[in-house]
Amino acid sequence: MTKGILAFGAYIPWRRLQRKSIADTHGWFNPALKGQAKGERAFCNWDEDCVTMAVEAARDALTGRDRSTIAALRFASTTFPFLDRLHSGIVAGALGLDEGVSAIDIAATQRAATSALIEALAGGRETLVVAAEKRTAKAASPVEMTSGDGAAAVVVGEGTPVARLIAHASRTADFVDHFRSVDNQFDYQWEERWIRDAGYMAVAPPTIRRCLETAKVAAKDVAHFCMPATLARVANAVAKAAGIDDKAVADPLHATCGDTGAAHPLVLLVSVLEKAKPGDKVMVVGFGQGADALLFEVTPEIAKRPKNLGVAGHLARRKEETSYGRYLAFNDLIELERGMRAETDKGTPLSSMWRNRDTVTSFIGGKCSKCGTLQFPKTDICVNPNCNAVHTQEPYPFADMGARIKSYTADRLTYSPDPPACYGMVEFEEGGRVMIDFTDIDAGQLAVGQPMRMMFRIKDIDTTRGFRRYYWKAAPVAAKA
Repeated sequence: MTKGILAFGAYIPWRRLQRKSIADTHGWFNPALKGQAKGERAFCNWDEDCVTMAVEAARDALTGRDRSTIAALRFASTTFPFLDRLHSGIVAGALGLDEGVSAIDIAATQRAATSALIEALAGGRETLVVAAEKRTAKAASPVEMTSGDGAAAVVVGEGTPVARLIAHASRTADFVDHFRSVDNQFDYQWEERWIRDAGYMAVAPPTIRRCLETAKVAAKDVAHFCMPATLARVANAVAKAAGIDDKAVADPLHATCGDTGAAHPLVLLVSVLEKAKPGDKVMVVGFGQGADALLFEVTPEIAKRPKNLGVAGHLARRKEETSYGRYLAFNDLIELERGMRAETDKGTPLSSMWRNRDTVTSFIGGKCSKCGTLQFPKTDICVNPNCNAVHTQEPYPFADMGARIKSYTADRLTYSPDPPACYGMVEFEEGGRVMIDFTDIDAGQLAVGQPMRMMFRIKDIDTTRGFRRYYWKAAPVAAKA
């Protein structure tokens, strides 16, 4: 059996901050920012983090696939919200994966995703590899301008892949170009020229050449070269040093998304696979305290893959944002006066959360085995007045079911981090209704009958105890690429 990538997907947040807004705000302090003021960077809504983005990227990758075949889950990020909680376990629950799945978080390096990919491909099990980052940076810093939020996911294993693995190579070296300790919110960066010459140019090319030698593939035959780099034109310089054609260097998505940190190697890989042709050789490189290089060959199966949003579809699903203040508030970089209505205790009863995990995390409702009525949440008694059967409810998943708005409210009285609070009743395509919060929508866009889809989001953040509660919300349906 051939090992390789069986499916892939991505997620880019809806909001896009115009870099000009950053430069206009901080140009008085750092005039050099005006030279970087082109394009936009993706940033999370207030109810998103690396966990919610990972779930959405995974759902995109699993479009049309049987999730019961997933035996392992690897989640790569350097921006996990908890120090002591299994984030891949949250993702597995939201996806409704079997509780026997092996789940591991991989962190602490910008090549966490490529290392996770190599580890997954080394085994014989079908593995979901997902990477996501919610990046923050000091105000008026170059990193604030160049970074972005996003996620990507690939399913790997044995079978008939869309891209077969040819070879891989790695090098581990404690080259510290930047770091972030547990006591600090932001990265500490070193001098750019030294990072380029002693880091990228010294570490990456030999690793790439070793990968090509193992594969017995000439550098000139690489059709797509995916390597994120925080410095301009460094990916091109590395490709040239390894003998790879400059035309093969993938678009870094700087103008439309920004560098998504540890997730970016997979984001670029997915972006390339969306337009690659059978026979194309694709190399993806991760850099961070060493380097990983993986070489794939696209197969004819690429034409048979299910239609999903991917990188292209999510880039098209966008809202232009010119309010730098909203970006700061959503990333907790400024403290707003939230008023008395925000002072409610948001403590989560962990015992109750565990008992209701199927409803809350997996969004599983019920289906009456007697009359077939769907309902959410599942209860002991069927809601159909012509049935009212007792204890006939069987678990039924609602997360991937389409819905339409039946009623809505835009509420400016209740507290919301992004007022007004939008919520209402939706009716699912197969039956069943639920009152639910709306997200990624402006109040003026609300309309009865509007198609909606469920998205995994943060419900509440308990700042007193440092806990966040996840749940599902409804968002407008985006057209698939």
